[in-house]
Amino acid sequence: CLAKASVLAMAVLKTAHGFYVPGVRPHEFLPGEEVPMKVNALTSIHTQLPKDYYRLPFCRPTGGPKMASENLGEFLTGNKIQNSPYSINMLREVYCQVLCQVTLTKVEAHTLATHIKYGYHNNWIIDNLPGASVGLTGSGQHQTHYAGGFPIGFIAADTKETFVYNHVNIMLEYHNPEGKEGHRVVGFAVEPMSVSHTYAGGYAWDGESSEGFTKPLESCIAQQHMDRENIGAFQQVAPDQNIIYTYDVTWKYSETAWASRWDVYLSEDHMVPAQVHWYSITNSILVVLFLSLLVVSILVRNLRRDIAGYNQMAALTDEEKEEEAEESGWKLVHADVFRPPTSNPMMYCIMVGSGAQIGFCAWATICCSAVGFLSPARRGSLMTATLVFYMICGCLAGYVSSRLYKSFRGRQWQMCTLFTATAFPGLCFVTFIFFNTILAFFRSTASVPFLDLVIVAAMWCCISIPLVFLGAYFGYKAESISFPTVTSTIARAVPEPNFFMMPIVGISLAGMVPFAAAYVELFFIMTSLWMDQFYYVFGFTLVVYLILLITCAEVTVLLCYYQLCAENHRWWWFSFFASGSTAA
Repeated sequence: CLAKASVLAMAVLKTAHGFYVPGVRPHEFLPGEEVPMKVNALTSIHTQLPKDYYRLPFCRPTGGPKMASENLGEFLTGNKIQNSPYSINMLREVYCQVLCQVTLTKVEAHTLATHIKYGYHNNWIIDNLPGASVGLTGSGQHQTHYAGGFPIGFIAADTKETFVYNHVNIMLEYHNPEGKEGHRVVGFAVEPMSVSHTYAGGYAWDGESSEGFTKPLESCIAQQHMDRENIGAFQQVAPDQNIIYTYDVTWKYSETAWASRWDVYLSEDHMVPAQVHWYSITNSILVVLFLSLLVVSILVRNLRRDIAGYNQMAALTDEEKEEEAEESGWKLVHADVFRPPTSNPMMYCIMVGSGAQIGFCAWATICCSAVGFLSPARRGSLMTATLVFYMICGCLAGYVSSRLYKSFRGRQWQMCTLFTATAFPGLCFVTFIFFNTILAFFRSTASVPFLDLVIVAAMWCCISIPLVFLGAYFGYKAESISFPTVTSTIARAVPEPNFFMMPIVGISLAGMVPFAAAYVELFFIMTSLWMDQFYYVFGFTLVVYLILLITCAEVTVLLCYYQLCAENHRWWWFSFFASGSTAA
């Protein structure tokens, strides 16, 4: 019966077809229907301070900008999505359409030039698709980047003058699914250009009359899309300069299905091949195999020799035992090895409980991301899921810390539970408030509004803390952890170790091996965060995360064994910091 069930399950899995669900329902646009375009906060890899799009002298929509509905995760990650003045309709081509005219003041010119100097990029969105950036390489070929948006301007290499991209070619791709009347947007790219526009016949526009929207521009060719070869002069950023913003819209049919339209964004058009991640996995597995063989060989060989030696001592007479009294090893500390930590046992329980909470939260978040529940298409979903999993794992933190504290025969269990619920989260919240205040001082969109701060604090106080106390209740109700040896009344003195057996040396060197097993994938994660790119290979991340846990455990077991052989029974804090040194 079991064999039949296995065969049936394999047949079902073989015939199953995956469908990528980016978190929104497909929208079919009828010909001529408006396709709204939204603008997100300006970002820069040089400052990491996102700024409001309408803080710069750009065209504003009629009635002023309005915020799009956002979730908590979007606010916490610095997203600020608003409507835009661009008018885009399905399958309707637009040729050099005038959007508005802005006359720069001295302050506006300085602000715009400063943001161009720091490399700020626009981040536009159409039908939940971020705008890719189309530019030229050094050899003059077109190149498309699918993450990070497109720049707002550039600085001339020779004259060091600042120019703004005041014209954009908005290139959209659409797909017509079978049985549907409308069309679906499956591609969105922007080609920015800097054009010094002038009206034909010397017409001077005041920026308000409707006549300026229909007057022909000398810098544009009628019924032709803007091309870089036709640009006569760039639009300089200087006080009293009149900047005319224009845009083109082109539509192109694509065979890309709506379900796979995010593939090119996630793979960055295969800029980083998958072989790099496989090399990382292979490197990590080889490190784990080497370390596992090393641990097994050392422990089996040494333990077998030690146990044989101790068994021989048991068969000796009393006179012979006195002669062998100078023997040393891990068995001499068997009465002290399970002695509670001599320094801060409560803090040790708190940190172990908080570590279990963070570790399980990371594992759950990576698993959900690996199976596709948390995709980049749902902005802020990763941050929201992390907060939710962290709160739910509060019961695990309370259970682990209380169970361990009970085995240490601690009496201040209320204090231990309270600190487990508030120590690490409170430190993170205070740090978050500190940096949020700094971001608010710089008027960055990364600063979280006060209402969202209240929501986060309410989630912590009303959900996370009660769950910690709930887990602690079951932890204290459970039976105490039983140890295989009886702890002596008087602690054994720890002999003076040599340099290589000093705990601080072992802690400093312990984190190198686990870090070597995970540094490649960690590099991609940190690069994605810093360079504002999409990270999608959570399957590799899950494997590397498990390898990291195994490597930390093996290194810690090996080093603790050598500490016990050196008759150092104070291994609790040593084991915690040995594996924790990987983070440093």
